[in-house]
Amino acid sequence: MGEVIRGIDGEGLMNEFTYAVKKKCPICGEETQVVKLKARLMMDKTDEDFCVHYKGIRTSLYYIWVCEHCSFAADEKTFGEHFPDRKKDKILAFVAGRKPPIPFSEERTERDAEIAFMLAIFYAQLTDETLAKQAGLYLHWAWVYRETGNEKKEMRALESAARLYEQSVMKERYPIGNMTDNMATFMSGVIYYRMKDIERATPFLSRLMGDKNLRADEPKLFEKVRDLWQTIREENPEAGK
Repeated sequence: MGEVIRGIDGEGLMNEFTYAVKKKCPICGEETQVVKLKARLMMDKTDEDFCVHYKGIRTSLYYIWVCEHCSFAADEKTFGEHFPDRKKDKILAFVAGRKPPIPFSEERTERDAEIAFMLAIFYAQLTDETLAKQAGLYLHWAWVYRETGNEKKEMRALESAARLYEQSVMKERYPIGNMTDNMATFMSGVIYYRMKDIERATPFLSRLMGDKNLRADEPKLFEKVRDLWQTIREENPEAGK
């Protein structure tokens, strides 16, 4: 459990939605401040690609943690993992003598989040993380721009996410963590749908609709595929013909 950072008045440095804690960096070993989200946030809606919107806060801005000391950046789950020496050495060799690009701040801007995601993706590539992992980072990055209304940059990040999910299915062995190859295929399709590129979305969803085992093997995913397929057919009667 991380230590809650206290202010002069003895209260934790926090606002209505977030609070700051100290965590040990898995790379340099120093304690660094990170921002966590409070558990009781009010959900507004969820998009087809699983982007959850909450009332009053853009949670995607805080998805990546960045070490104040060495600039290592990753999502919370990865930040808490043990890194093999070979991966740690790669990162330490890169960060040696470099000044962290963003100081700690409990209130993040779009630009702060942008830098954090660029770092996280760079380190994921440097340490040969799976294509599926990299795709997920690009997807969460796209959500930053969705929440800030920067559609042009959102589309660019979504394109990278969809392409990496597609490559992952072709090149990597599944399951990867909790993700199946069917889910990765769905992610390519649903991301292209979010991009309003029905021509590219359709083959992925059609492939899943034609999988006779999907309903039994992954019933929740089957329902999502079916619902999205129906939506596409209603919006685009010629799709899939």
